[in-house]
Amino acid sequence: MRAVFLGTPEFAVNTLEAMLAAGHEVAEVVTQPDRPQGRRQELIPSPVKAAALRHGIAVWQPERVRRPEAVEHLRALAPDVMVVVGYGQIIPQSVIDIPRYGIVNVHASLLPELRGAAPIQWSVARGFRRTGVTTMQIDAGLDTGGILLERDTEIAQDETAPELSRRLAVLGADLLVETLAGIAAGTLSATPQDSAKATFAPILKKEDGRVDWSLSADAIHNLIRGLQPWPGAWTSFRGQSLHLWRSRLATNRPVVSGGHLAPGALLCQGGVFAIGGDGAALELLEVQLEGRKRMAADVFANGHRITQNDLLGA
Repeated sequence: MRAVFLGTPEFAVNTLEAMLAAGHEVAEVVTQPDRPQGRRQELIPSPVKAAALRHGIAVWQPERVRRPEAVEHLRALAPDVMVVVGYGQIIPQSVIDIPRYGIVNVHASLLPELRGAAPIQWSVARGFRRTGVTTMQIDAGLDTGGILLERDTEIAQDETAPELSRRLAVLGADLLVETLAGIAAGTLSATPQDSAKATFAPILKKEDGRVDWSLSADAIHNLIRGLQPWPGAWTSFRGQSLHLWRSRLATNRPVVSGGHLAPGALLCQGGVFAIGGDGAALELLEVQLEGRKRMAADVFANGHRITQNDLLGA
């Protein structure tokens, strides 16, 4: 089929390349404008733009895809189908109406679960044991269109959001190719979502990463795994911000001298442990103090002479 591909992040690259490998004609790639990054604020192309240029595909980067001139540009391409993967803009009805087979979206959850901007991060941060990918026929709502196909997968206990994202990108690419084949053959139609079962995965904010030490050790571990690479899980240590990069649940509870430790208390005992609100211990593996480099938690603890009087989040 003749397609227009709309996408921006690394997650979308697998789908673009899978479409090309399956023989689809990608007439144009639409992606977000280059954005300044780093200390030098250099303009950096999106991962999808870089992939498109490698394959010699025309790239277009409108500021707003809903503007009349953008709609006319897309209409002139006369695509059979459009594919959207993490594009980063709401698609208006005027664009949805252009392709004869509509617009197919690859969404990184099992809809109607986790509608929204950050389904991968929230699936891990909320402690899900399973998630997956959905191909959906886009409508004017937020991830409310009819479901075409779904594939599920387990989330490992220590798997981080970036690790899960890489797996779902491959799963979603394969599912999209299967979806387009079904649409072309006339054997696939969309099933309406049950909106009564919908949950949401809103765009992430800095404050989402603040660790609440009254939560269980397991819930804090999920937060550390899930909110990577941004905003990350963070707390305070002796008045400074401390980023928690890696952790694991303690298999054996450390021996506490003097009885009970408060939530957020630190304990160095063959490792660096923080106490959750349920009294269980979370082993910290890699941390980063404000203004410093990432380091192993034991190196951090030795350098700061951790005592049982230290309390994270105080």
